[in-house]
Formats: sequence, C-alpha cells, structure tokens
Amino acid sequence: MIFRRALLREFTHAAAAVFVALFAVLITTVLIRLLGQAAGGRVPADAVLALIGFGALTELPIVLTLTVFIAVLLSLSRSYRDSEMVVWFASGVPLTAWIGPVLRFAVPLALVIAGVTLFLGPWAQLKNAEYRERLDSRDDTQRVAPGVFRESAGARRVFFVEVGAGEDGRVRNVFVSEQNEGKLTVIAAAEGFLQSDAQGNRYVVLEQGRRYDGEPGTPAYRVMSFERYQVQIEQPQSASALASKTRTKPTLELLHNPDARNLGELVGRIGMPLAALLLALLAIPLSFVNPRAGRTNNLLIAVLTYLVYSNAITICQAWVAQERMPFVLALLLPHLVVIVAMGLMFYTRLAVSPFWRARA
Repeated sequence: MIFRRALLREFTHAAAAVFVALFAVLITTVLIRLLGQAAGGRVPADAVLALIGFGALTELPIVLTLTVFIAVLLSLSRSYRDSEMVVWFASGVPLTAWIGPVLRFAVPLALVIAGVTLFLGPWAQLKNAEYRERLDSRDDTQRVAPGVFRESAGARRVFFVEVGAGEDGRVRNVFVSEQNEGKLTVIAAAEGFLQSDAQGNRYVVLEQGRRYDGEPGTPAYRVMSFERYQVQIEQPQSASALASKTRTKPTLELLHNPDARNLGELVGRIGMPLAALLLALLAIPLSFVNPRAGRTNNLLIAVLTYLVYSNAITICQAWVAQERMPFVLALLLPHLVVIVAMGLMFYTRLAVSPFWRARA
C-alpha cells in the first residue's frame, strides 16, 4: 500500500539523519571527556580510541531509543504541518492506521536495542572495566611521559622527565617529588633507568643527583648528594571489583543468580527495548501540530515525556536493587502507565476530531 510504503520510507530517512546527529554528539562527548583524562595523565593517549568504542557501545541503546522516538515524531509532525494528515483523514484513514507502519519500523530497532542491552552492552561494560583496571594497575614508571608532570597511582608522588628514554633506555633530567606524613622529599637526578633482578623485582636507578628532605614551611632540610640511588618499584595490587559490578555481568548470570541487585539490573535491561517500542507508538498522538500555532510545543512535550519515562525506569531499577519494590511490579509499572496514557491520548484525539475515524 502506498500509505505504508511512504511512511516507512520517511521514517527510515528521518531515523538515519537523527541517528547520525545523536551518535556524533555521543562520540564528541565521550571524546572530550577522555581527552581531558588523557591530558591529566589518568588515561594514556593510545587507550582513548578503545575507550571511545566501549563507551559508544554502552550508550548505543539510548541513542537508538531516541532515534526511533524522534524519527516517528518528526515525520508525523511534518505531515501535520504540510496538511498531509488532513488528506489522509479525509480519505478515510483513521489515526489508528499509523500503528501498523510505526510497529513495522520500530520492532526491528527494538530488537536491536534488546540485543545490545541484554548481550552486547554488558560485554562492552566488562571490557571497559577490565581495560581501565589494567590501566590503573600500571606501575609508576609506565605513567611517566617526557616533558609532562605526572602523578603516581596513589597521588603521593609527582614525576617529571625532561628527555625520554633513548636507545640506551636512559632518561635525562629526572625530577621526583614525594609527600608522606607531612614531610616532603624531592629528588633531582641527571639520568635514570630501570633495572630488574633475578627474582623479577624492578628498580629505578638514578645517577648523579641530589635528595632534599624536610617539612614544608620550615628551614629544617637535609640535603644528600648521590652518585647512584636505587628504589624498588612496588607493584600495585589489583583489587578487582568486576564481579560485584552488576552492569558487567552477562544477562544469563543475572537470571541464574536472582538477588536484589541482579533483578534491579534486569529491570533496566528489559525496560529499554520496551520503552523504545512504546515511545514510538506514543509519538503518534504526540505528533499533532496545529499549523496555525507554534511548532515546538510537541517537541518540548516529547522531550519531557522521554525524560520522565527513562527516569521512572531508573527509579524502579534502584528500588528493586534496594528491595523496596517487587521485581514484577517494577518491570511492568512504568510501561503500563505509558500504555494507559497513550490510550487516553488516542481516545482524546479521536473524540476531538470525529472525521479522523475511518469511514463506514
């Protein structure tokens, strides 16, 4: 039917444009945040690309949900503004006839969202957490970069190397500042390099330098010159907490261990594709635009509706995790409220404009 083909084509074109715009905003936001962390030394520059990929995958369901909602809303709103809806209604096509094309467009995307939230998203969260944990477990020597002041993992030391390691593995003009229990230690050396013993212990060896020890604000400082200064590198203990992060757990593991936290996570994962489907249907009555009135009122209402809906799912998810609400009630309540509101909106539109109904 021409009616369905025209709607599906317009939904697809609008969805492509909206997705590109939203995805560009997402990538830009993640990139700016990670570049700030990389500039501060918390994330190495070569890890930015991988973290962008993991971050984009975890946020993809939100982008796709908004894409479905906005695409249907913009397409139908344009039909109202260009008076195409009047033609369809005058031809005997009721408002409920838009449900079928919208479902044909929204159901495949809702399935994609379900696949991401239930399977791909937890995997991306796990890999992101593992990658960040691996970065945090680096020792202090791996954090040093030429010409940049860097803090140690415990934020007790500050390192500076003017010239990076050459072919001989030595760095030049080394500066180390350490503050511990109110005492300040500053070490300046002409050269430095790494050394390992037979047991695998690693050491930083500094040559031709001085060490200053004292309390800030007092003249009591001790100065020591050295030809060779050797310090053992403490390997950070990785306190892995991945097992306790429900966002990183596979969906099957959540189902096999249905405690409060796992059930709360399931509420959020199952609720996202359902929300995408219901928002697409809700966009049908929300898309009404009076050509003689303002064109942004329905968009503002749509944005507010999405925020309230998504926050309601998040609140129910938190209440299940806190054992304040049963799982089944939290899983169904936000969506039932939207279904009731959608039914009332359809009824109101049909009651206000009787000619919208199909002709007998």
